[in-house]
Parts: sequence; C-alpha cells; structure tokens
Amino acid sequence: MTPQSHFMVVAPLAAGREAGLRELLDTMNVTPGMADPANALLPFGEFEGLHFARFALLPDTTMSDLEAFDLPRPHVPMYLCFLGECDGPADEQLAEFVERAGDGLRQLFSHCEGFGTGADLLAKLKAHSAPAAAGYVNWIGRTVKHIQQNSALQRLLSSRVPRDAAAAAIDPQAMRRELLAFVQDEMIAGRLVLTSTERTPTGWQIGNLMHAVGVPLIGLVLLPLWIVLLPIVIVLLRHHEKTDPEFCPRPDRAAVREMQQLEDHDLTNSFTALGPVKPGLFRRYLVQVILLLIDYASRHVFGRGHLARVQTIHFARWVFIDGKVRVLFASSYDGSHESYMDDFVNKAAWGLNLAFSHGFGWPRTDWLVKGGAHHELRFKYYQRRHQVPTQVWYKAYPGLTLTDLDRNQRIREGFDMHSMSDEQARAWLRLL
Repeated sequence: MTPQSHFMVVAPLAAGREAGLRELLDTMNVTPGMADPANALLPFGEFEGLHFARFALLPDTTMSDLEAFDLPRPHVPMYLCFLGECDGPADEQLAEFVERAGDGLRQLFSHCEGFGTGADLLAKLKAHSAPAAAGYVNWIGRTVKHIQQNSALQRLLSSRVPRDAAAAAIDPQAMRRELLAFVQDEMIAGRLVLTSTERTPTGWQIGNLMHAVGVPLIGLVLLPLWIVLLPIVIVLLRHHEKTDPEFCPRPDRAAVREMQQLEDHDLTNSFTALGPVKPGLFRRYLVQVILLLIDYASRHVFGRGHLARVQTIHFARWVFIDGKVRVLFASSYDGSHESYMDDFVNKAAWGLNLAFSHGFGWPRTDWLVKGGAHHELRFKYYQRRHQVPTQVWYKAYPGLTLTDLDRNQRIREGFDMHSMSDEQARAWLRLL
C-alpha cells in the first residue's frame, strides 16, 4: 500500500500585503472557499496523489483572550498557511508542486517575508514547514487513484443492475458473472482502469514498526519515573483545572456567518482552528505528551475507518506554531459543522477534552476527561470563536463521503474475488 502524509507550510506575511493576498486567494475559488481544481495559480486537480489542500490566513485574534485575564500576550504575526494530505512522502508532494506550479506558488508566497524572487522556492517551503504533533488518516493506504477508480467501478456496475421489483428473483451468480464480463470488456476497451495496490515502501514499514514498538518501549523504560511523578502530576492537574480561566463567550454573529458561507458546498467540509496553549510549563509539557499519545493511537489503532467512535473524519492534524505558544487543528469531515460537533460531543467528548483542554479558555474539566466538551453550549461557543476561515479548500473526490468510499472499496474487493456463495453475491449486488 501507499501510506499518506501531511504537509504544512506556514510563513509570516510581509507588512501591508494581507489585502492583496486575500484577493489573490479568492481567484482560486469557484465558490467562496471552494477551490477550482484547474485554477491558474495551483491547479490542484493535476496532482494525482493529492487528497485535500487548503490555504488559510492565521490571525492573532484569540491571543487577546489572554489580556482579558491580565496575562501577557505574546506577539505573533499573521501567517499564510498552506496545508494538505497526500499519497506518499510530503517532501515529494512539495517538490511536485514547485516543479509543476512554481510560478503560482511564488506569486502566493511573495506576500510573505523571506520569499524573494530569487529564493529557492522548494528550500523555502521546506524551511517553513511545520510537522504535525499528531496526525490522523481515516484509512491508511487508501490512495486518491484507487478512490477514483473504485468510484468509477461503482458507477459503471450500478448502471447495469436492474432496480425493478423483479430484481429480487435474479440469479445472483449469473448477474455477477454478467457484470464481471461487462467490466472486463470496458477495461479492454480502455474506458475503465483498475490498478492493483502498490507495494508498501520498505522504509515506511520499518519506520512504522520502530514507532509501534519504540514508543511503548520508551514508556516502559521510563515507567519508574512515571510512577514517581504521577502523584505530582495529579495534584498539579487538579490545581490547574480548578484555577485555569474558563472563557467561552458567545462568538461574534458576523464571524459565524462568514464561516457558514464557506460551509456545505460539498458533502464534506473543512475545519481550521487556532488558539493559544494555557500559560505555564505544566500545560505546555502535558499537551505535548497527550498529542504524542494521540499520534501513536492514530497511527496504530485508528487507521481503519474511525477515530474513537467518530467515523466522519477523512484527515486531521494538530500542529504547534510560534514556539509551541499556539496549536493549530485542521480536519476534513463529512456532514455539516453542527453534526460534526454533535458527533464528538455525543461519542467522544472525553477525547476532545484530552486533546483540547490545554487550550486557553476551554470549558472547565475534571480529571482531564470529564466536564469540558460535555458542557455543550460553552464548547460550541469556544470552537466557533477559535475557528478561522479557510480561504481555499480542495477535495480530490467531491460528492463522495467516507460511507461512499467504504462501500466502493467493498465493491472492488468483491470484484477481485474469484468466487462467491449465493449469499455473498446477493450482498455484493446490494452494494451497487
């Protein structure tokens, strides 16, 4: 299989360039926030391994929350953020961007500090890359190519399956043989392409195995230290949970309307949020440990269709910026914004608390996993206030949800089977 990677480039804007950059980003869209796959600056649709991509401007607005409690407000610049998910190594994807759309990228990043006309663009992009502290892939190894091929197979097969009441009396084995023969004819004629799964890169296999074994092994070696520190951590945690400020005012209505104008143009939406980590070393170190554990679970436990009990997220990542003063969270998910938040509140509020309760102003938690996001209205106010508009967002397979991707994958697996029982054939035909 081909594993997936996250890439993210974050560069500070040059003085006085924000308005011009916003106008330039708007030219990349067909509707507000939704990218034209063939736009002149960065034609996303030409990159066959690119799942999702986005551009967003990252402001310092929520840093003012610190001032409301007489806490120092670190100075942070406005950033241009370019991030996405791809098949294969992220560095190779960035190199392909530069090779095939370098002029457009130079035009975009010319609004940022340090991206002069004579600069080595690829070197600059890599120098401004920010690694994910934790990253989630819904189905590790499912490539753009196979998603699109499986979708084409599903459309082709479903067009040949009778939908009338008499269909129940059809011989499933005969129907399946007829469909397979039809598909073979389409492939011979070149109207349908179905390729085999690629071999998993040896380097990735070794690295993934070392990560799977190494993290628990390090934890085991440090176990005596954890046992000694645990009482101290518990005392400090309870102290902070009782004293850390909770700040969840109602978000500005105009800002919410601006977000809503960027949503629901497809069955899938983007979410980008940014906020400061609670001041102090305790929260700074604790959030790093928590995200390390989330990253481990995402890579080795939740890479087959679900994150905890939530099954609507295609990709997600947490990234530290500004010297770990702030954390950015970005995801692509199926359904509306409200249903996305309800999904987490109802199924994994404890997970939200683990990941986000270290953000300044988060609803008060108890024992790290209780409270917090369970206070639904305060949580929803908090996340809307920290959400930032995604100026440009691209999806390689519009109109397809994760439910569609899973169904199409099962159709493809059934197509590749040499034989089926009658019951299996009926179940396979029902997928069409």
